[in-house]
Amino acid sequence: MTVEQAYELEGLRRAGALVSGILATMREAAVAGAVSRDLDAIGAQMMRAAGARSAPALTYDFPGATCISINAVAAHGIPDGTVLRDGDLVNIDVSAELDGYFADTGGSFVVGTASEAQQRLLDATREARDAAIAQLRAGNLINSIGRTVEGIAARRGFRVIRNLGSHGVGRSLHEAPGSIPGYYDPRDTRRLHDGMVITIEPFLATHCTQVDEGDDGWAMRCRRGYAAQFEHTVVVTHGAPIIVT
Repeated sequence: MTVEQAYELEGLRRAGALVSGILATMREAAVAGAVSRDLDAIGAQMMRAAGARSAPALTYDFPGATCISINAVAAHGIPDGTVLRDGDLVNIDVSAELDGYFADTGGSFVVGTASEAQQRLLDATREARDAAIAQLRAGNLINSIGRTVEGIAARRGFRVIRNLGSHGVGRSLHEAPGSIPGYYDPRDTRRLHDGMVITIEPFLATHCTQVDEGDDGWAMRCRRGYAAQFEHTVVVTHGAPIIVT
């Protein structure tokens, strides 16, 4: 999607505010003893109340309103009967369609108190997201996103998961310019343009650089260690990028 009119940006902002609010509410409820499926029900109810639809369910028939990934699962975890425990590293990813506009956000956290190692991973991943967003400008190469993320991961002692990344969004959940790697690819000559709508969502990990699809056909799992993700939906401009989530 390319934003060309003020009403389009306003539509994205409304969708972004919705998914951000859902993520915050689910995050607050994600305490020790909470059940993954019950957290997802909170998100589903908030979408229904707003007249919105779950983007992964709508687009891919995903068996949940949101993705809830725990510990070794880095992404696309199916909400189920898992009971959260102190020390679990959890990622909640919320994307929805509202009045024809799609917005996507996500965040990782630890139930209870994070260990020092967990906190370092969370801090590095959030830093990578924010730094990648800050350098977005129309005309820049898209691979500047991966260069920024990969540089921060290396400095902080973490790895980038190479088969998960950012993507275009706006009128559908995944659209042009397609997949945007979280690592530097010098062969990628695509450029950002004014009004382009994309996600910025680095996946940093303690040990893995690839995730494998689980037996359920959805969950993307690290063979060793764990990962974190933070995500915003962003509109590229010639000046400062516009964060809508």
